[in-house]
Amino acid sequence: MECVIGLYKTECVHTTVFHDGPYKTLADVEYATAGWVDWYNNRRLHGTLGMMTPAEYETAHYAALKTELQPA
Repeated sequence: MECVIGLYKTECVHTTVFHDGPYKTLADVEYATAGWVDWYNNRRLHGTLGMMTPAEYETAHYAALKTELQPA
C-alpha cells in the first residue's frame, strides 16, 4: 500500500497533470484523486501486463476464462 501512496503523491499531488494550480479546497483534491484513480485503473500501461492497461488485462483474463468453460 505504501508504494501506491507514493505513486499517488508523485503523480497526482506533486504535479499539475490531474489538476491545474494549487489545491485550494477539499473538492480540488477529490477531483484530482478521481482523475488519478481512473487513469491508474483504466488507462496506464503496465509493463508486467504486456504493456496493456489493467482494465484491458482484466477483460482479456475473464474472456479467456469464459472460453475455457465452454463445452467442446
